[in-house]
Amino acid sequence: MTAKACCGPASTAAVPEAPACCGAPARADQEPHETTCCGAPEATPAEYSYSPAPYVIGRVQTAAGPVPRVSSELGRADRLGAWRVRWGIRRGDYRVRPGLYALGEPGATSPVLVTANYKLTFDALRASMGEAGVWLLVVDTRGINVWCAAGKGTFSAGEVARMVRESRLAEVVDHRRLILPQLSAPGVAAHQVYEACGFRVTFGPVRAADIPAFLAAGRKADAAMRTVTFDLRERLVLAPAELKVLWDRRMLLAYAGAIAVSSVDGDGVSLRRGLRRGLPLIGATGLAVLAGGGITPALLPWLPGRSFSLKGAAAGAAVAAGAVALSGDRLSPAAKVALLAGVPAASSYAAMNFTGSSSITSPSGVEFEMRRAMPLQAAGAVLAVGAWSASRLGR
Repeated sequence: MTAKACCGPASTAAVPEAPACCGAPARADQEPHETTCCGAPEATPAEYSYSPAPYVIGRVQTAAGPVPRVSSELGRADRLGAWRVRWGIRRGDYRVRPGLYALGEPGATSPVLVTANYKLTFDALRASMGEAGVWLLVVDTRGINVWCAAGKGTFSAGEVARMVRESRLAEVVDHRRLILPQLSAPGVAAHQVYEACGFRVTFGPVRAADIPAFLAAGRKADAAMRTVTFDLRERLVLAPAELKVLWDRRMLLAYAGAIAVSSVDGDGVSLRRGLRRGLPLIGATGLAVLAGGGITPALLPWLPGRSFSLKGAAAGAAVAAGAVALSGDRLSPAAKVALLAGVPAASSYAAMNFTGSSSITSPSGVEFEMRRAMPLQAAGAVLAVGAWSASRLGR
């Protein structure tokens, strides 16, 4: 689990997040952050692989050649894929081949919506449009969502212009207008797009679901369309990507290591002793991840402080205090100290993963928070390890 400052939350061809940093996305049309700041590990196009595309249901003949036609219906494979990436499973492979796509029956005057090639973003866009006749221009963002890609430089004026040229879009439509996601604005200078390919840029609304109304209003967005939200549902949809760390391979190896170390003492090795000493440590890890990755986003508005690290520490402290109270005399004083120091430190660190999912953060703010919080988190971890080691003596 990492907490890094960088781009910003996720997006669709109109999805939110104005400040920027990285992290998990806040809604179903947003993506969970992963190992490299906000998305999949960067790769060159030559390294890409693309899964079969059952959402392609035909072809549209144009002056530039045949263009794949996509369905607006999300099938079982799409929903299963969305569930999978929400749990952080093969997140880096969830991408769409860049290029031009047709939705419905678009013509030479139909709008061109530009989006990222992260499939969760692409699916949210096509599902929101129904059978409206539009062109979807998918930019190669290395499988990263719009906001994060804008922050990382993979959703840029140069990339948009390159895809316009490669798709021969000028031969497909009569107009010279592109509608870009609002959250791509940090990475796209509209005048540079025009200078590079002759197409003018209009930034659409925050949510993909608002695009039909945006188009019906003559490409005008009202205040609600420009507003980023981060409500309970949007926060909880991010939790699985954080909670899944509990059973990822590295953590399972760490659990085994904790039990192995705990089993060794002066009289030799005892698996029973290893379980007796190691399982509480594993349980404390679970409490920390639950507090930082589950309780913190759920109770975000009500936890004290503004920074995610402080909110995570508060949630962890409450959980640790409850565990200590319930343990009674079953834990030694040293083990209780380890619990009270380690759980808040780890949950504080885990909570910082949400910095890119909220509009209250910015790259500089996140870096400042991390500089202040990480030394305290490290101190708590050192104290916890020392207390846990002391608790082993004589047991």
